[in-house]
Amino acid sequence: MKIIFLGTNGWYTTPTGNTPCVLIDSKDHYVVFDAGNGIYKLDKYIVEDKPISLFISHFHIDHISGFHSLGKFKFSQKIDIYMAQGRKKDFDTLVNPPFTSPKPSTQITINELSEGKHQIPFPVEIIEQFHTYRDHGYRVTLEEKTIAYSGDCGISEGSMILAKNADLLIHECSYKADHPPSNWGHVGPIEAAKLAKVAGVKKLILNHFDASLYTTMEDRKEAEKQAQAIFPNTIAATDDLIITL
Repeated sequence: MKIIFLGTNGWYTTPTGNTPCVLIDSKDHYVVFDAGNGIYKLDKYIVEDKPISLFISHFHIDHISGFHSLGKFKFSQKIDIYMAQGRKKDFDTLVNPPFTSPKPSTQITINELSEGKHQIPFPVEIIEQFHTYRDHGYRVTLEEKTIAYSGDCGISEGSMILAKNADLLIHECSYKADHPPSNWGHVGPIEAAKLAKVAGVKKLILNHFDASLYTTMEDRKEAEKQAQAIFPNTIAATDDLIITL
């Protein structure tokens, strides 16, 4: 199973990366987390006729700007898009003129998920996280491996539910380690690493680096180093990074 990072910036796209999109290429399924600008590369990696499931954490523009790119794809299989209960109205507003180009030729199915565990057919759990605008993280189990994705969030009770004993935790790292406390709902590398350690995570990947703070790849490497001092099995993601799990 491969995890491919198509977009790793938060807020806006820069030479360091596109906005968030992560693809899991498993034996029987393609799973995508968020639809930032990085999603335009999806057809470079989706080359088999396996079901495609796209999970949206929340509707801040950096996580859904790629909806405008859906018309680019001509997959033979449909794309099942999953979001939290009550969010379909937001999708229907955005993926229509005048905000986007006409609906894509690839068939799209919208699914709202209540919080908790579901079988779709693989196991997925949706858990609300702490963010200024409602965000939901996801736990998916594929090939007997559990992958947790945070979206944008600060640390909360939901963080432990999301991360507990995950084989891989993909967690946002918007702030630098010396960022002052904030009620916005973001973390830096130290907070993410402490969560991974306490939750019994096997591997942590830092993602969603605030483009205004992490302006160079050296900034990301410093965050990786700071996190590794607490949780050694940590990697700072970069666009087009491929991890085998």
